[in-house]
Amino acid sequence: CRASMLYLGKWLQATDLTREVYQHLAHYVPKIYCRGPNPFPQKEDMLAQHVLLGPMEWYLCGEDPAFGFPKLEQANKPSHLCGRVFKVGEPTYSCRDCAVDPTCVLCMECFLGSIHRDHRYRMTTSGGGGFCDCGDTEAWKEGPYCQKHELNTSEIEEEEDPLVHLSEDVIARTYNIFAIMFRYAVEILTWEKESELPADLEIIEKRDTYYCMLFNDEVHTYEQVIYTLQKAVNCTQKEAIGFATTVDRDGRRSVRYGDFQYCEQAKSVIVRNTSRQTKPLKVQVMHSSIVAHQNFGLKLLSWLGSIIGYSDGLRRILCQVGLQEGPDGENSSLVDRLMLNDSKLWKGARSVYHQLFMSSLLMDLKYKKLFAVRFAKVMLAFSFDYVTDDHDREFSIADLSVQIFTVPSLARMLITEENLMTTIIKTFMDHLRHRDAQGRFQFERYTALQAFKFRRVQSLILDLKYVLISKPTEWSDDLRQKFLEGFDAFLELLKCMQGMDPITRQVGQHIEMEPEWEAAFTLQMKLTHVISMMQDWCALDEKVLIEAYKKCLAVLMQCHGGFTDGEQPITLSICGHSVETIRYCVSQEKVSIHLPVSRLLAGLHVLLSKSEVAYKFPELLPLSELSPPMLIEHPLRCLVLCAQVHAGMWRRNGFSLVNQIYYYHNVKCRREMFDKDIVMLQTGVSMMDPNHFLMIMLSRFELYQIFSTPDYGKRFSSEITHKDVVQQNNTLIEEMLYLIIMLVGERFSPGVGQVNATDEIKREIIHQLSIKPMAHSELVKSLPEDENKETGMESVIEAVAHFRKPGLTGRGMYELKPECAREFNLYFYHFSRAEQSKAEEAQRKLKRQNREDTALPPPVLPPFCPLFASLVNILQSDVMLCIMRTVLQWAVEHNGYAWSESMLQRVLHLIGMALQEEKQHLDNVTEEHVVTFSFTQKISKPGEAPNNSPSILAMLETLQNAPYLDVHKDMIRWILKVRFPASSSRDKDKAERKRKAEIARLRREKIMAQMSEMQRHFIDENKELFQQTLELDASTSAVLDNSPMVSDTTLTALGPAQTQVPEQRQFVTCILCQEEQEVKVESKAMVLAAFVQRSTVLSKNRSKFIQDPEKYDPLFMHPDLSCGTHTGSCGHIMHAHCWQRYFDSVQAKEQRRQQRLRLHTSYDVENGEFLCPLCECLSNTVIPLLLNISDQPKLTQWIRTISQQIKALQVLRKEETNSIHVHFRNPYSESIKEMLTTFGTATYKVGLKVHPNEEDPRVPIMCWGSCAYTIQSVERILSDEDKPLFGPLPCRLVSYQFTQFTEWWDGNSVVLFF
Repeated sequence: CRASMLYLGKWLQATDLTREVYQHLAHYVPKIYCRGPNPFPQKEDMLAQHVLLGPMEWYLCGEDPAFGFPKLEQANKPSHLCGRVFKVGEPTYSCRDCAVDPTCVLCMECFLGSIHRDHRYRMTTSGGGGFCDCGDTEAWKEGPYCQKHELNTSEIEEEEDPLVHLSEDVIARTYNIFAIMFRYAVEILTWEKESELPADLEIIEKRDTYYCMLFNDEVHTYEQVIYTLQKAVNCTQKEAIGFATTVDRDGRRSVRYGDFQYCEQAKSVIVRNTSRQTKPLKVQVMHSSIVAHQNFGLKLLSWLGSIIGYSDGLRRILCQVGLQEGPDGENSSLVDRLMLNDSKLWKGARSVYHQLFMSSLLMDLKYKKLFAVRFAKVMLAFSFDYVTDDHDREFSIADLSVQIFTVPSLARMLITEENLMTTIIKTFMDHLRHRDAQGRFQFERYTALQAFKFRRVQSLILDLKYVLISKPTEWSDDLRQKFLEGFDAFLELLKCMQGMDPITRQVGQHIEMEPEWEAAFTLQMKLTHVISMMQDWCALDEKVLIEAYKKCLAVLMQCHGGFTDGEQPITLSICGHSVETIRYCVSQEKVSIHLPVSRLLAGLHVLLSKSEVAYKFPELLPLSELSPPMLIEHPLRCLVLCAQVHAGMWRRNGFSLVNQIYYYHNVKCRREMFDKDIVMLQTGVSMMDPNHFLMIMLSRFELYQIFSTPDYGKRFSSEITHKDVVQQNNTLIEEMLYLIIMLVGERFSPGVGQVNATDEIKREIIHQLSIKPMAHSELVKSLPEDENKETGMESVIEAVAHFRKPGLTGRGMYELKPECAREFNLYFYHFSRAEQSKAEEAQRKLKRQNREDTALPPPVLPPFCPLFASLVNILQSDVMLCIMRTVLQWAVEHNGYAWSESMLQRVLHLIGMALQEEKQHLDNVTEEHVVTFSFTQKISKPGEAPNNSPSILAMLETLQNAPYLDVHKDMIRWILKVRFPASSSRDKDKAERKRKAEIARLRREKIMAQMSEMQRHFIDENKELFQQTLELDASTSAVLDNSPMVSDTTLTALGPAQTQVPEQRQFVTCILCQEEQEVKVESKAMVLAAFVQRSTVLSKNRSKFIQDPEKYDPLFMHPDLSCGTHTGSCGHIMHAHCWQRYFDSVQAKEQRRQQRLRLHTSYDVENGEFLCPLCECLSNTVIPLLLNISDQPKLTQWIRTISQQIKALQVLRKEETNSIHVHFRNPYSESIKEMLTTFGTATYKVGLKVHPNEEDPRVPIMCWGSCAYTIQSVERILSDEDKPLFGPLPCRLVSYQFTQFTEWWDGNSVVLFF
């Protein structure tokens, strides 16, 4: 303290404070830090606090810091922001209901004190670097404050300057010392010379000692580093592991201390051993004084972070110091210097100054905006440094973008003032410079370094996502202008992706080397949410939407100018309709699966419909410039490619194409790929003649010749040599019909059909649960996530599914509600082929169980929006009817044509869709409107010349009786029923039976009402007699209370000729397989988990024990009852074979587990113990579930049988004979007998503590003894609790009750039955 006071006086009087402080640091820092090969952090920190930091604290406070800092803290008004910086692994909480985006998180303390603990929330562990958002009103839709920080909100005045709470002297001194210390720390940490200090810090007496400093990277493994260190510095493996661990944690570590030559030798060995395959480890030989000053620089930054915690005024001053421009002009502030040198710093230094930025610049609302501007200005520079840096993103200054760009007000400001969107997108494109002749991205086989850089460049897409994640509620002219500029840049990015990675069908031989495809799909997946968010922004403002639509259409038209290969004009004609188009064979020309511009335009077109902009401002839209054939061309080629791959035409192109098709349909990509291609085709069809579209589609599928030429299919199928081609054509026809079904049926996107987002999610869930019941996690994985990682499932799941509680598997399952099954669509467009097959099988099975016909008709669909309303006309177009008639004709004359049942099934589905559409049209049409959808009339007409084929309806009636189409008969009947609802005689009979049943029901109700009236009338006339009856009932109620209630209809006679009471059937459910089974003597055994144990609860002499268990005779129990055998059960029932499999799996699991990994368990598997699969009650055997035998022997017969068995036992013991047979009919199945043996052996083994022996005659005796002891124990417990003996038992007291027991010994062929 005295030394600190001396420095206080000296520094207060100094004319050049910076020089005085630097001299102090130059003299003492090398004497405190880095004095030898092994650091002593605790000693160094203690000395630094007393000698270095103490004088600064005295200078800042102007007095003893022990008194000065509490005064500052008391004068300060507590902040309403939490700002707790998370450590690595610390739990964080995000409210799924109230958070503006998933990056808004709370620390545990704030979360537990907030309203969000009762909401839906997501808990994660922090990777370090973030901070708590409690108190930030822009981060939460509701409840921004926890209980701790809410107390301070009333005390905070808007825009209050925290410096008003500090005196001018404190402000001046703080500014001086902060400026000197911050500058010193930045200068020494960014110092690049290894042997020379800055001139201000050099001293005359300088020791000639150096450190060999090893730096961390994310390239070399632990093993490589440890091995290298052992060779380089001749250390043990333990020491090398310690070095490697410190390097990984802190970013650097000295591995040798000594003179320059000694350290340089170690450096050369390390570089030589690590440079063979990858770049070498970074090693520097640094003078010990430089290392000392850098270590103190880190300590100083941490000290600044702790000091500003005393007062917001101190924080404000540090922010001013950090952001003040230096003498070099732009980008010369201390904060700028740190950010621009970020990649040159080691991990520990980065973490320290990042935390300082978060606790200072990001906690001061005024300087947070200024820092955001500085961050955006230098972003271009440090983003290039990050690409070449080898540290993970969480250790880069680029990671702070999430703290800035996700704040809505800052994001809007940076977009309008700094044009942030354009900056990010252009920076991203500058990194991807490999282009083809058309300017498209070209991802050829990357080297490891190129692939590494590409992965790091993708972080810019994440930054763009952060900027867009919060949608604006109000638009200014500047925001519109800058957003549209950013949209232009985004279109340029998508233009470079349009048509990239084109592929050509491989013919002749298999492709030699798989082409690079992963980079393009990685880029597509990263951009999926960004594309969706761009559309969401456009949807919020009509002016922006219109301009974005125009810009996107213009770019698409530019892109189409580059695709001219193989496009030759041709004319197509079918059924009197002609269309001019181009000849393009997907199987011969180049085709690309990447069409982001087309798909973005499709999304914007849907938004025109959804927001009704297309109807409000049609004059502002370029709809007249749209060319429907141009819009559909490339999406149609992409879908034809998928169909041809499925038909096996692209096998020689290898797995790269298969993988692309998989991801094209995968839940991660389909929303902005496959789904948008369907929407674009729907857009084109709604704006053109459906006959023209179908002809173009036939041409692209290369099926035009088959459907345009009479009898071409018959001639083609007769060529035996073309079997593969016939099969391919059949598959292509199936895929084409499937595409038509999707175009007409997929109208659950808001804007395409008159639905909302909830309807869309419901439909997804319904079809996933149509395949099978699913667990929550499984269902979530099958649904697409939005940018907030939400699926929307929770809001609708209860409306469509029941939740089945978890059983043995530990997973609860959602099951589809029966009433939702009518919404099932067999050709749901998100089904894979395997899922479609499973769903069809499951739904047909369900219909058979409900005794319904197995037809799976198309569901009733919502109406299209007006912009897409004309799309339904494709079902009644002439070309569509021609296709239907052709396929049905092939099915009727099934021996002459090549066709498939799948093809017919799709045609039947399309006919059903058309009939459903016609029914809806007729229901909604009014008298003044003309009927425009007349599908029934058209399918009733025969074909025209020259074919003169029968009508579609006639062919359906013919196929109804075809013996080779049994599977489809129900669907054909359904179609005819919908077409002729009153023509079926079977339906008439069903209706007549229903009418007669209703008359009978009404008659019964009338009779019952008359009887009730007569009963009431009788009671009224005989009130006195009725009163006497009530009194008599009251006097005997005590007796009757314990008697079972028996209705008049179930009375039986007793005595010698007693009535035979029919046995009640008993059904039980296995807890393992959930199957129900009736308990019968001849059926497979059902068992209860049980636990057999020795008990001394009822013992009179517990010191007595069995001397020789092998010779002990348990037939007669000693009066002392030293020990009994108790059997208890939890009452849970299983199939015997299910239990056996479960027990075997438990044993196998224990055997597979290594001995050293085995944890202490509550049961001993080697002793036959296990846990009940449901309640985990300890068990060691099972009890078979038995029924009373209806034909029980009479008493005399039973005594005679027992006497014979006793004699047999005596004979066996005297060994007078080897085989005596005592026959009595055993009614039980082999399975039950086996389980009886299992249980009997368990009581014998546990009760006597001997090895199991099924043939020992004491086995049944031990069973009877256990039965008696258990019943006696239960009786005593119930007696103590004043409960009846034959009343219901609690679960824990359920014990087996023997009325029968079976045991046998195969060796002596003796059968006993009790």
